[in-house]
Amino acid sequence: MAHRSQSTRLHQRFGQLPAGLEVWATNPWRRLSLYTIVLLSGFLLGSAITAVAGVLGQLDPVAALLVVIGTELTIRARSDRWSSLIRQLLSLGRIGFLYGLFLEGFKLL
Repeated sequence: MAHRSQSTRLHQRFGQLPAGLEVWATNPWRRLSLYTIVLLSGFLLGSAITAVAGVLGQLDPVAALLVVIGTELTIRARSDRWSSLIRQLLSLGRIGFLYGLFLEGFKLL
């Protein structure tokens, strides 16, 4: 038997969050700033994971597993039920993340 969560005000607000974000980002400058923030956050996360794995030296397989799982989850999360803004934000976050990984990899060459 499937368990349905209660329809609380918090649950309703989180359900309305993507639509509210879409309305908020109708201004092109807000949308551009949101894209930039997500892209740079992904880049920071990619650089941080490689820095931590590089310092410890023992977590390379675990870090690689986290990177692959995170990338695959963001690819699978891009379904039709999300708005185009959310899908673009997921794609930009993934691009920034992979760019951070590649840049750290090229530093080692």
